Amino acid sequence: MAKNIVLIGFMGTGKTTIGNRLADKLKRTFVDMDREIETLTGMSIPDIFKTYGEIRFRSEEALMAGKLGSKSDLVISTGGGTVLLAENVSALKENGVLVCLDAQPADIYARVSRKKGSRPLLKKDISITDIEEFLKQREPFYACADIRVSTSNKNMAEVADEIMQNLRDKGWLD
Repeated sequence: MAKNIVLIGFMGTGKTTIGNRLADKLKRTFVDMDREIETLTGMSIPDIFKTYGEIRFRSEEALMAGKLGSKSDLVISTGGGTVLLAENVSALKENGVLVCLDAQPADIYARVSRKKGSRPLLKKDISITDIEEFLKQREPFYACADIRVSTSNKNMAEVADEIMQNLRDKGWLD
């Protein structure tokens, strides 16, 4: 039973894209926490935020982190704010290796600007400066990662290979 590989990091760093790629390469099941929450609640993430607020969403997220943290052989993509609650980090580390994906603020801006409507915490006129501030605020939370990898100026395959090499080097992957 292999440890889960749990991808954390700010929105737009590539957690879902890289997670899918890693799962394919490792022949593991990929789980996107946000999609699982949407399936479970029957609502989109923006609709959960709009109807019930962030507190309800974070509650659903905590339940999902607990559920997934007890499983194995998964590649899990978390939401950007999952690590804001210490209980989520504990649950996901129970049987998982946390890999933080980082990216330059300009790269994040370019990636998330295309999807503002599906990102409930993004205001319509978000700037690179706003993203830099978010990253500064969240850095202490992302510091819980066992491994950190930048996705800026790399393609999907390079990032997946770098993660796998880091996992091998630390003895978490055969």
